[in-house]
Amino acid sequence: MTAFRADSLRCSGVIAAALAGPPFLPPFLPNFDRYSLNSCGTFAIQGSYTKPAHENKCGFPLTYVSGSRIIRDVMNVLPQDRQAAIIVAHIEGSSIRSIERMTGVHRDTIMRLIVRTGQGCARILDENIKNVSAKRIQADEIWTYVFKKQAHLNTEDHPDMGDQYVFVGMDADTKLVISHLVGKRDAVSAYYFIRDLKDRVQGRPQVTTDGFRPYISAIEDCFGADVDYAQLVKLYGQPKAASGSRDWYPPVQVTAAIPMRVNGNPDMRYVSTSMVERQNLTIRMQVRRFTRLTNAFSKKLENLKAAIALHFAHYNFVRIHQTLRVTPAMAAGVTDHLWTLEELLNAAKD
Repeated sequence: MTAFRADSLRCSGVIAAALAGPPFLPPFLPNFDRYSLNSCGTFAIQGSYTKPAHENKCGFPLTYVSGSRIIRDVMNVLPQDRQAAIIVAHIEGSSIRSIERMTGVHRDTIMRLIVRTGQGCARILDENIKNVSAKRIQADEIWTYVFKKQAHLNTEDHPDMGDQYVFVGMDADTKLVISHLVGKRDAVSAYYFIRDLKDRVQGRPQVTTDGFRPYISAIEDCFGADVDYAQLVKLYGQPKAASGSRDWYPPVQVTAAIPMRVNGNPDMRYVSTSMVERQNLTIRMQVRRFTRLTNAFSKKLENLKAAIALHFAHYNFVRIHQTLRVTPAMAAGVTDHLWTLEELLNAAKD
């Protein structure tokens, strides 16, 4: 009766041993510090034997030690073609759960792959985007949020939650995204973004930003007098709601855009942020977590940073620009060939 009850409840080994009566023998818990990890990703244990996968009902190898069994620590790595399929789907704007349905890979595995690849892409951008000869640079920010919107935060929430902004600096001629930063829209983020932008360009560029005031002191501190800087200040009016429609999410109306000289002698004909704002649209279209009015937002700041780095690495090195007919990295002289997706993934692994 006791054995029937244990089997019917499908309980764990501890409960089954307790119901079976004395003597009570808890399952063996190995101390993996005593064992060495070999090149195959398994632990070498002396005095043990292993049943192959086809000889047991679990479908994976089991290692038995002193009458008890432990699961071998086998590293489960997706094949290269499946990793490429997941990354391509993510780059083209598919959500994590839709990729799970298309590929059959669990969403946690997909997220780990994206984070790991995105961190590698951040390193690729940091190592390759250097000494860029940019004449006209445009900078802007794009809004998103992590876990919940700013209005819903309380005092117990983590500081990473709430509104986040992606600062983007790109070359208006080659369309190369030179630098980016994910952070709050404040003076600290603006300073570190401009300082990183300054370290990656050479010469005396002309920089155009919007009317965000912390840019003025940040550019003066980082560039000094070696920059021609102008702001494009936009004036917004009241949105016009259509007759008979709900006006809770109306579009913002730009009534005027005023170019203003700040430092140096910028050419006022090229004071514009159109190119970087078009890049913001590309982010909205291709990064699913930036889609408005959906639940495809980032739950962690780490995931957001990885997705952004993956997007910009693919945009700079792999995707052929429709106007340039080459990649932005090739147009800027950062690389001399078109990267394939496999080359990007291998570089991110290394």
